Amino acid sequence: MELQETNDLLAQKSPQERAEWALQQAANPVITTNFRPYESAILHLVTQLKPDIKVLWCDTGYNTRQTYECAHELINRLKLNIQIYVPRQSVGYRNVTLGIPEVDTQEHAEFSEQVKLEPFRRAMQEHQPDVWFTNLRKGQTSFRDSIDVASKSKDGIWKISPFYNYSDAELEAYIKEYDLPNEEIYYDPTKALKNRECGIHH
Repeated sequence: MELQETNDLLAQKSPQERAEWALQQAANPVITTNFRPYESAILHLVTQLKPDIKVLWCDTGYNTRQTYECAHELINRLKLNIQIYVPRQSVGYRNVTLGIPEVDTQEHAEFSEQVKLEPFRRAMQEHQPDVWFTNLRKGQTSFRDSIDVASKSKDGIWKISPFYNYSDAELEAYIKEYDLPNEEIYYDPTKALKNRECGIHH
């Protein structure tokens, strides 16, 4: 099915119906997560439909204590089939050799490569998914405004964002309905601003 045809089909469906449809098409689906705010919604939605789906977490090593506590709670509560990928360099070594460089410098590009992009590529190469669930939403960045519920990665993987049209308030209502944790003290060292892309989704 073509991309526009797929989005026309999914436009009027609920997040659950979108996820159900995508799982029906998938031979090897995954979810990626960083346990940022509202991630519990997508993790809950998809694992209720496919409890054993692989959940790929590229842990930069710079998350807050609150984020790690929330991740631990969700991993245990939802019995996530978690697959953790970490950088090849430790935070301690990087603090000496590179630190956290200023944005828009060559050093920052190398930093992003080390802590996020290389672990992500490694995860995707190992698992070779055909469907990739994300919690991308309209209004987050200009790039995310340009996609839709269904999009394709540069490698041709189908990306499905069941909550693409949801507002923060709608996600908060979902999280409240299912009594899920929602950690808001989140830190991503590869982004100086909330509307900055790290490179994974381009």
